[in-house]
Amino acid sequence: MSGVDLEFSAAEWQRRRELLSAIAGAHGLTHVMLYGAERSGSAVPWLSGWPVTREALVVWTADEVDLLLVQFRNHVPLATRVAARAVVRWGGTSTITAAVEELRRRKARGRVGVIGALPFTACRELSDAGFEAVDLGAAYVETRLVKSSEELAFLRRGAELSDAGLRGLIAAVRHGVSEHQLADAIERAYVPRGGMTHIHYLLSTPMDRPAISVPAQLPSGRRLEHGDVVVTEISASYRGYAGQVLRTITVGGEPTALYAELHDVAQAAFDRICSVLRDGATAAEVIEAASVIEDAGFTICDDLLHGYGGGYLPPVLGTRSQPHHRGADVGFRAGMTVVVQPNVVTPDGTAGVQTGELVHVTSAGVERLHSAPRGLITADGARHDK
Repeated sequence: MSGVDLEFSAAEWQRRRELLSAIAGAHGLTHVMLYGAERSGSAVPWLSGWPVTREALVVWTADEVDLLLVQFRNHVPLATRVAARAVVRWGGTSTITAAVEELRRRKARGRVGVIGALPFTACRELSDAGFEAVDLGAAYVETRLVKSSEELAFLRRGAELSDAGLRGLIAAVRHGVSEHQLADAIERAYVPRGGMTHIHYLLSTPMDRPAISVPAQLPSGRRLEHGDVVVTEISASYRGYAGQVLRTITVGGEPTALYAELHDVAQAAFDRICSVLRDGATAAEVIEAASVIEDAGFTICDDLLHGYGGGYLPPVLGTRSQPHHRGADVGFRAGMTVVVQPNVVTPDGTAGVQTGELVHVTSAGVERLHSAPRGLITADGARHDK
């Protein structure tokens, strides 16, 4: 695994400022606030490099140096080093109050652009100060769909780290191991290599008495037994850029007939979707490619496909039987990165598998960003007596 730290170039940071300037200009705006809190809000790190911790707000004005306001005070020293292109300050007792003061210092009036989930109380304070918030969220998301070459390099690193997490999980799958121990093994595989946890979901259930069909967001104390199946979704992040790998693992033996069929259908759906993904492909083509799922008498519980890389992005697509489509009008373009992840489940929701990964859409098709072996995985399931 590559161990050299990646850094974005000055040209990449300038590209982002120019994109934001174009968004603001298209809406007749001179000032924009980018907001995030509780480790959420991709616009702040996209523009400043600072991963949102407790709370962060960037005040952007054309032709001025950005101001990054952070909470808490003890986060300021690191933020100052990380966000070297901005002036960094503690946000004081109220981040929005400090932002309003900065807008006034910059002689802002009237309409101000906002990107991020600015709280209701902050919006009210902004309004009381005489400013009108203009939501630029949709325009910002549009800029994130197509990745730059440097962003793709970061996503490849996130994919490497996610694959390491999968290898750690496979090595830990043993009779008697708990789901908590599996989660620990996943993290131990990528944290020493500079990765951070975005998500790691998993399920374990007996294949002859299945009771769950989609990976759970929280691990349990359940311990593995011979004849179980483990289904996982792992996203390790490198400086905010995460891969995503999804696989199904049997414990101590071959899959039952049901699980073999579920996985064969999931793999067929994945392959058919990837065969149609390319610059200019449509949501309708993807949904039609996945019709093999319903044709086999199954359905899905999770998304079939979603955009990824710099947030959870459109399009988000389901299937004929689960048409939970969002942004289905967003056509596929070269440079987009999407997760193809058919979670094929029985109609009663008791059994299911998952396979898939993050891929890069090109003019000719898809490029793999992951190197994890494809297909259903069998772990030896040797007894583990800890």
